[in-house]
Amino acid sequence: MDNYQAVLFDFDFTLADASRGILASISYALAEMGLPPAAETDMLHTIGLSLKETFFSLTQLQNEELANRFADYFVQKSDEVMVANTRLYEDTLPCLHALRQQGYQLAVVTTKYRRRIDAVFAREQEEGLFDVILGGDDVKEPKPSPEGILLALNALRCPPSHALYVGDSLVDAKSAQNAKVDFAAVLTGTTLAEQLKGVAHVGIYPTLSSLCKGTGLLKGLEVDS
Repeated sequence: MDNYQAVLFDFDFTLADASRGILASISYALAEMGLPPAAETDMLHTIGLSLKETFFSLTQLQNEELANRFADYFVQKSDEVMVANTRLYEDTLPCLHALRQQGYQLAVVTTKYRRRIDAVFAREQEEGLFDVILGGDDVKEPKPSPEGILLALNALRCPPSHALYVGDSLVDAKSAQNAKVDFAAVLTGTTLAEQLKGVAHVGIYPTLSSLCKGTGLLKGLEVDS
C-alpha cells in the first residue's frame, strides 16, 4: 500500500450524505409519471446506480423511453434540492486535506453530475481540492464500467497499479476490479460489511478516517474531525 500515487473516491455515501435530495428527486419523478411511490429503503439502496438502473430497479419496468423520462424529472427536481440537501461527512475534509499533505493526487469518480460535486465543494470554499472530478455526465458507460476510473487515471497520468478507489458499494468494488485498481470500502452507505467481504478489497472500514489510517495512507498523520 506504500506505492499509491492517487486516491479516487466515490461521492454519495463515501464523502457525503445526499440521501434527502436523492429521495426527494426520485419521489418527484415517480409522481410526475403517475407511478406508485417507492419505499424509502428501496430508494436508498439505489444510490450509486445510474438513473436508468434506478428506474429499472424501483419500477421493474425495462422501458428505455420511460427511464429517460424518469431521468429528466429526477434532474429537474435535483437542480432545486440536491446541493442544499448534501452534507459532507465530518471527517471528509480533514481526511482529504491530510491526504493532500501527504502528496497524493485526489479524484472523484461518481455517477452524480459533476456540477453538483463542484457546487458542494464551492459551498465549503474548497474549490481545487481535487485534481480531477468525473461525474455521470462525463462518461458514456456508468459504473460498474471502468470508464470513469480509467479516464481519471489517464488525466492524472497514474497507472492502475498505483491507485486506490474508495467507495461504499458493490458497484464501486466492481468498478475498481474492472479498472484493475485496488478497492477499499467504507461502511457509511447501505451496503453491509458481509456483502463487501465477497469482493476484492484491501480493507473494509467504518469511516473514511479509519480507512485512511488503516490502509496506511496517512503514515502517522492525525486526522482532526
